[in-house]
Amino acid sequence: MKLSRSAGLHGTVTVPGDKSVSHRALLLGALSEGTTHIHGFLSSADCLSTLRCLSQMGVSIRREGSEVTVVGVGLRGLKAPRKPLDAGNSGTTMRLLSGILAGQDFPVTIGGDASLSRRPMKRIMAPLAAMGCDITSQKGNDCAPLVIRGGKLHGISWKTPVASAQVKSAILLAGLFADGPTTVTEPALSRDHTERMLSACGVSVSQEGTSVTIQPAASLQPQDITVPGDISSAAYFLAAGLLVPGSDILIKNVGINPTRAGILQVAERMGADLTVESFTLAGGEPVADIRVRTSALHATEVGGAEIPTLIDELPVIALMAACAEGTTVIRDAAELRVKESDRIAVLAEGLSRLGARVTATEDGFIIEGGKPLKGAVVNSYGDHRAAMTFAVAGLVAGIRETQILDAQCVNISYPSFFDDLHALEVSKEQ
Repeated sequence: MKLSRSAGLHGTVTVPGDKSVSHRALLLGALSEGTTHIHGFLSSADCLSTLRCLSQMGVSIRREGSEVTVVGVGLRGLKAPRKPLDAGNSGTTMRLLSGILAGQDFPVTIGGDASLSRRPMKRIMAPLAAMGCDITSQKGNDCAPLVIRGGKLHGISWKTPVASAQVKSAILLAGLFADGPTTVTEPALSRDHTERMLSACGVSVSQEGTSVTIQPAASLQPQDITVPGDISSAAYFLAAGLLVPGSDILIKNVGINPTRAGILQVAERMGADLTVESFTLAGGEPVADIRVRTSALHATEVGGAEIPTLIDELPVIALMAACAEGTTVIRDAAELRVKESDRIAVLAEGLSRLGARVTATEDGFIIEGGKPLKGAVVNSYGDHRAAMTFAVAGLVAGIRETQILDAQCVNISYPSFFDDLHALEVSKEQ
């Protein structure tokens, strides 16, 4: 994909449905007693991995564009798949589905692509084993493929060393099948979509500080779920609107769940001309429109308890920092090194090629902003969030065009990304 410096972005964009909510809607819909209707489902590669895995286990799912109907089979109605499950590139599919499979009465193997097979799975294997599940790494390296032999589970109280919604959700979903309450305590609050949706399905969920407790469930009630726009996808348009001169963009119907919306606070700290409009609630999730206009940004520090609220947006925040005045420090984000790629290394390499002054640290970046970006050839290394970040950079970079290698990886979360980005340029020309 090749991009050139833009003269301005104008118009309205509606980003696809939230990836995290779409995954969970499928999973809890499959476990419900009845039919779940999902509106605004994200038909990305990751979410379709979850859909295919559930279909392999006997769940009837009908998809017509962004409208999905799931005929639930109940908590114990899944059937043993005829072949190993394939989670593709999706860590959410792998980890959340493992929690559910821990409570089933059949053995199953679940694997994924080369990237997913390098990501750490001990963080879910240990708590699920403590609950009574026989779960092993097929290659003995604490990575996928995982062999899961479910059984009778016990409630546990588990402290996670890293705030991770995927780990927390895997334990909570296994807790549905346990013989007593299950509690997960995190060092900081991670996104809470699982807890919100479980509560809507009639499950007893309580929270105290950074601890969440779930009671075992006899059944789940089906829901009519409207998926809000994904703030992780909106982040690229937010950054583009702030960084490309002469821009004014309205991003419609974005989920602004406070456990996910940290980028809004960071952007405001950096001096962004940003307003949140038309606030509503959809299925218990707060939703709003976000308007952004070109702004002169200044440096900030990002770290601590806010990291879990913006972990997926840190790549594009790093780009914003590269274009801001002053030195920005991003810390406490070592989790970036075990995402679809080592995002710290990939972002440092790519932004440096574009002329930014970026120093990678063990847990983040030190970014000296204010140096004009120049077009270059950059490699996404198959990481969708890196590719979309470099695309926004290409609209800001001067002198020559920016070429992104392996740009098709955006299909993992946002198949129409480049079309939507181009449409904002076209709308100004008309």
